[in-house]
Amino acid sequence: MKHFNHFDFLAPFYDRYIKPSDPSRLRSLIELPDSGTLLDAGGGTGRIAYQFKDISNRIVIADSSMGMLAQAVKKGNINSVCSKSEELPFETKSFDRIIMVDALHHVNDFKTSLSELWRILKPGGRIVIEEPDIQTLPVKIMAIIEKLALMRSHFISAKKIRDSFSYTNADVRIERENTTAWIVISKQSK
Repeated sequence: MKHFNHFDFLAPFYDRYIKPSDPSRLRSLIELPDSGTLLDAGGGTGRIAYQFKDISNRIVIADSSMGMLAQAVKKGNINSVCSKSEELPFETKSFDRIIMVDALHHVNDFKTSLSELWRILKPGGRIVIEEPDIQTLPVKIMAIIEKLALMRSHFISAKKIRDSFSYTNADVRIERENTTAWIVISKQSK
């Protein structure tokens, strides 16, 4: 029996009800170079990636929901790939920058997903993972609601995400504001 995909069901309404946050914080953290390539892993409808269209010459969204990707394609100037984040179909060292916004807690295997993001990141590149901060009460309540809705969500602490990048050439920091945590991972050139 095929697993029900909540995001295929929500795709036509998602952008109308789930508004992206102010992109200025994410922009300052990602520091996308002028000619940089950007991957939005778990990027869904492209609501976040689309905010970078003016500063990137190549944006790719990878998501496992065809319904969400169909909405992303409507925005134009964004390439889309249907893929789980655990098995990304990109060559090693393909992207200058990678973002994953409000998506890591939805993947099946977060450690494999993070390993894949690291694999496809170029030396000198950066990954920014934005997640609800499970250490805050509102996010704990949201986690319970998503469990009750059978969404397969597994909220991960910012510290656990940070500790998953134990590579010698990884520089990792955590920033927090209200109910959001950003894990910023820079891949140093060897």
